[in-house]
Amino acid sequence: MECGQPMMHSSSDSSVAKPRKAVILAAGMGTRMRKTDPRVSLVAQQDAAASSGLKAMIPFDRPFLDYVLTPLADAGIREVCLVIGPTHHEIRRYYGRAEFSRRLRISFAIQPVPRGTADALLAAREVVGDDPFLVLNSDNYYPLAALHTLCELSSPGVVGFQRDGMLLGSNITADRLCHFAIIQCDNHGHLKAIIEKPTSEFLASLPEPVLLSMNCWRFDQRIFAACQATPVSARGELELPDAVMVSMRKLGVTYTVVPCDQAVLDLSQRSDIQAVAARVAGLAVRL
Repeated sequence: MECGQPMMHSSSDSSVAKPRKAVILAAGMGTRMRKTDPRVSLVAQQDAAASSGLKAMIPFDRPFLDYVLTPLADAGIREVCLVIGPTHHEIRRYYGRAEFSRRLRISFAIQPVPRGTADALLAAREVVGDDPFLVLNSDNYYPLAALHTLCELSSPGVVGFQRDGMLLGSNITADRLCHFAIIQCDNHGHLKAIIEKPTSEFLASLPEPVLLSMNCWRFDQRIFAACQATPVSARGELELPDAVMVSMRKLGVTYTVVPCDQAVLDLSQRSDIQAVAARVAGLAVRL
């Protein structure tokens, strides 16, 4: 199955406006990244960025977020809202420069308190306006094919990254798969359920293809009402997967699942840095 093709049929419609905006969630505290790891040796700049928890600014010759933004621009995105925390001055200085990009217009939204990903998305509501938009993480590098197909959808959707592709091409090892959510689809290729942090036994019981959610979405404005109606999770946060399920149950939103056999790079902890550095080496940055 080719990366970026909806599971049952194409949902593209030339009469529907393609997303030209994206929201990147970059307000997290980076708790796992802040933790020291005696097994990992970093250069001084990488160590300083990791210690701050600001994963998007960890340098690989240039900030990691530069690599994340390039395929977004290649996919046709022209406006990016970075959701950041009130003390994230470094990311605002770097990406707030007028001369920063010829292809992207960067704006900022502040999440005053890190209360979860659904709460972070709500901070970007005024910036997004009435337009369809993509949402993704600042600490993941997504393949262009997946982003391109999300932009071609005529309605909300999510990329499901195939387990085998992730294990072959990403820095995520098999023992870490249970840290991510599993996407389940119905017979029409639409999202049926999101299962957070599945057990290894449950993962082993699933038929192929097993699809992982790496928080790569196409939304419309209904997601904001769902975020507002989302209850606090067991972790004490307002979480985006919960908001998606609320939008399905209460608002009747249907999400097309876009399967992708290409890999996502994950920059969650210090032990990821060297592996990610090897994989982004040589990638072109075109902003």
